[in-house]
Amino acid sequence: MRHSHSDHSPSAITRTDWRVIKSLVPYLLEFKWRVAAVVVLLILAKLTNVAVPLVLKEIVDAMSKPKAMLVIPAFLIAGYGLLRLFSTLFGELRDALFAKVTQRAIRRVALQVFEHLHNLSLRFHLERQTGGVSRDIERGTRGISFLLTFLLFNILPTLLEIGLVAAILFVKYNPWFAIITFATLVLYIAFTLMITEWRMVFRRTMNEMDSKANTRAIDSLINYETVKYFGNECYEVERYDDQMQGWEVSAVRNQTSLAALNAGQSVIIAIGVTLLMLLAADGVAKGTMTVGDLVLVNVYMIQLYMPLHFLGFVYREIKNALADMERMFRLLDAHREVEDAPNAQPLQLDRAAVRFDKVKFSYDPAREILHEVSFEIPSGHTVAVVGASGAGKSTLSRLLFRFYDVNAGGIFIDGQDIRSVTQASLRAAIGIVPQDTVLFNDTIYYNIAYGRPGATRDEVLRAAQSAHIHHFIASLPLGYDTMVGERGLKLSGGEKQRVAIARAILKNPALLIFDEATSALDSKSEKTIQDELHSIAQNRSTLVIAHRLSTVVDAQQILVMDQGRIIERGTHRELLAQQGVYAQMWALQQQEEH
Repeated sequence: MRHSHSDHSPSAITRTDWRVIKSLVPYLLEFKWRVAAVVVLLILAKLTNVAVPLVLKEIVDAMSKPKAMLVIPAFLIAGYGLLRLFSTLFGELRDALFAKVTQRAIRRVALQVFEHLHNLSLRFHLERQTGGVSRDIERGTRGISFLLTFLLFNILPTLLEIGLVAAILFVKYNPWFAIITFATLVLYIAFTLMITEWRMVFRRTMNEMDSKANTRAIDSLINYETVKYFGNECYEVERYDDQMQGWEVSAVRNQTSLAALNAGQSVIIAIGVTLLMLLAADGVAKGTMTVGDLVLVNVYMIQLYMPLHFLGFVYREIKNALADMERMFRLLDAHREVEDAPNAQPLQLDRAAVRFDKVKFSYDPAREILHEVSFEIPSGHTVAVVGASGAGKSTLSRLLFRFYDVNAGGIFIDGQDIRSVTQASLRAAIGIVPQDTVLFNDTIYYNIAYGRPGATRDEVLRAAQSAHIHHFIASLPLGYDTMVGERGLKLSGGEKQRVAIARAILKNPALLIFDEATSALDSKSEKTIQDELHSIAQNRSTLVIAHRLSTVVDAQQILVMDQGRIIERGTHRELLAQQGVYAQMWALQQQEEH
């Protein structure tokens, strides 16, 4: 399964990789002094590391002299031990200093992505699968810590060490030592990068399959009841297994290609080391080199290959981290559909009068949902919208909240176009009791207080009393601390609706929307909730979207919508007198109830 997208060409990938690396720079600059100290420690650690074989050579040479004065090696051996210790100590100190830099960067980026996801349009979230997105963020933030640590602690120091060693070999010995060492390293690095690049495809496919399988599992578990209704457990397991099968194939390829990579690396190193030892042994035999020199060359080779052996893994992980971060940054690149205008002012509320002026709107250019819809909600009045489902009623509330922007015409609150004010101030002014209330998997108290998180406990309890849910909550063993269960599954429809009403009361908005707020309830609960809604709507501009006409009899104006147009308007009495669509709907619903 190869990627045929144009954006996966190597040059495009390198370009995005650089962009991702660049995006980390600000996080490093936040702690300038820390990063500077880290770099100094890193160089010190490398210098001590390179000095170790030089001391070792002196020890070996001193020991191989006949009847040497054994004072010297003791002094050298102590030095050797200290150098070993310091090369480790500097490394540890560096890691400790750097921890804060990486963790802060992770926190910043994760926060930025989270905030951005909340700013994206509703359309993005309706088309997206939550399981996959959360996995992308999690992998992306892990990638950041990896990238920062390895670029600074593995790639840069290794390059520095290669340079130092090549210089020492070049100056002290036959240039061939430096040439062989260098050639072996270049070959080794080229081979590693090439094979790793080829292996990336398997890894990417594996990640995609992993995200898909995860999304599928979460989706299936969230819809647990539906799966049970249709007895489709086996079907779900099979679908999940299909995804996992794809993952397994990629994972096996990933493992086998890794074995090939390691084998190739070992061959290159073995050849390099053998050639060097031949040269050095030849030098010793000819008397141009001592046994210490032989040890020195050998130790340098081993020292260089230790971090390099790691290189394939590091390169792969860095590429993975970049790929994961690219997915996360791509979430950051996803446009907001609805932006605040450059000089948006907060909404100035006066009487909260709403006016829809020739509004046209479509989710999809091929199918217009609203055609030139115009109506007003005068201050403190209740306006109801009725009509068959699919007539565009609920779209009105989404437009009023500015989840989408209108295609033509405009929506005004107190004469201000809602596109010219800040989204935050607009949404603060509107309260909604939606058709199906979604609750957080937290306590009832938390869910009511969500209407205004800063509210005092008294205010929350008052809101619950106004919504007539206080007694029910008080009767529960844990009272307000009762958990509602994921998506509010533990409360009945009426109870959830009342929590939503309490939430709206607590928010105390100037404008209210009831979006088919009672459609899920039986007639008894509907009647009582209807009265509650009626009492909160007093003195507030209210838009009621309804399916059952009995719920809107008292509205000051009723709009009848059909296929995105308003076909009739007036009070309940006037509409019945018109003997039109409304009168027919009314007659039908009256029959159903008897």
